[in-house]
Amino acid sequence: MSARTTDSSAPPPPPAGKPRKAALAAWVGSALEYYDFFIYGSAAALVFPHVFFDPDDPATATLVSLASFGVAYAARPVGALILGHFGDRLGRRKIMVFTLILMGLSTFVIGCLPSYAQVGTAAPVLLVLMRVLQGLSAAGEQASANSMTLEHAPEDRRGYYTSFTLNGTQAGQIIATLVFIPVAALPDEQLYSWGWRIPFLLSAVVAVAGHVIRRRLEETPAFERAAANDGVAKLPLAELMRHHWADVLRVVAAALIATVSTIFSVWTLSYATSDAVGLDQEAMLWVGVLANTAALAAIPLWARLSDRIGRKPVFLTGAIGSAVMVFVHLWALTTGSYPLIFLTGIVFFGVVYSAANGIWPSLYGEMFSTRVRLSGMAIGTQIGFAVAGFAVSLAERIAGPDGEGWLGVAVFTAAVCAVTTIAVATARETHRVPTAELGLKRPPGSGRPDTAESVPA
Repeated sequence: MSARTTDSSAPPPPPAGKPRKAALAAWVGSALEYYDFFIYGSAAALVFPHVFFDPDDPATATLVSLASFGVAYAARPVGALILGHFGDRLGRRKIMVFTLILMGLSTFVIGCLPSYAQVGTAAPVLLVLMRVLQGLSAAGEQASANSMTLEHAPEDRRGYYTSFTLNGTQAGQIIATLVFIPVAALPDEQLYSWGWRIPFLLSAVVAVAGHVIRRRLEETPAFERAAANDGVAKLPLAELMRHHWADVLRVVAAALIATVSTIFSVWTLSYATSDAVGLDQEAMLWVGVLANTAALAAIPLWARLSDRIGRKPVFLTGAIGSAVMVFVHLWALTTGSYPLIFLTGIVFFGVVYSAANGIWPSLYGEMFSTRVRLSGMAIGTQIGFAVAGFAVSLAERIAGPDGEGWLGVAVFTAAVCAVTTIAVATARETHRVPTAELGLKRPPGSGRPDTAESVPA
């Protein structure tokens, strides 16, 4: 099909209200879904070693519990392959509805599981199985929501609108932590018997809300245009690997920046409340709440800045700044000074990390064309996130049983930030590329896009 035919048959641009509607749906859905995802992290650090693993070996129980947190990240690349394919074949909306319901149901089941004392090794096996389903769901959630918002957004505000997905993710983490704070304050006997189950059982509401919120979403104009003109890739993965393999690898490397999030949200909580440091559990949970609250304001501001000066400068500011701030925050934990811990936590995770975290949805999404955007984002990010998920277990080993190796954890995290810095520094700046030309290769010395990827496969 010629470019002339495609242009003449293109539908009119979407009404002005659609970008806001898509962004709102992405924000609410991500907040609900990642409420489910993040309560597991808090429970893995504070409760699960006592409930689902052998209580006679506390050190190993903590290590394995944190490893179970990473299992979801290992499952995410598999989910990305499956959901990415169907998202580029069937549309973004269907995947957004499916992932939210799957997350709500699997999290609810965790709240119903028997303990290690009741059924022995079957308890951690069932727990890991449900965590795998959480990972499969998360694999398609962000990529589909990011594709939805990017393809609805005005060309000069793609960074701003796509940032709502990550803004919702931070809101989900806030809600999860706020729910867990009163639960964590229960006496141990009540906490380990029934108290921890409450946040997980509340996810039944998520499954219902997911159906109500997203079933009325309209498909993106870009995808509808492709479907109307027989421009939907029959084998998105094959086309992705043929034309975009370098960008997929770049996204994998850049997505390792999520290591900062898992270290801050899970390992730091476990380390700070361990016997080696002895900080108060409730206080450390509040550090996360306030840091994520700061992120709610910082993410859209960084995103709007990226629409002005470009994606790369803003992302690199976040990556390099995080490499520095991880040393400052982990050192602050060793001082035992709560004002210093709160200050460094908010600046580190709430402000500096948000520069990278709020920009990646537009940065990664703009590397791919409409035909393979969801697959490219899902596969690239989820492989990188899988490594980031297991960074928690690696950090636990680096720190050692007495927790004195925090400096090694900081060096490890900074090294990961260096990898992401190199990956993004070598990427193409795309904030001024028209939406219709995103992901289209340009032959050297030519101002015209190579249309090899724009024709039906």
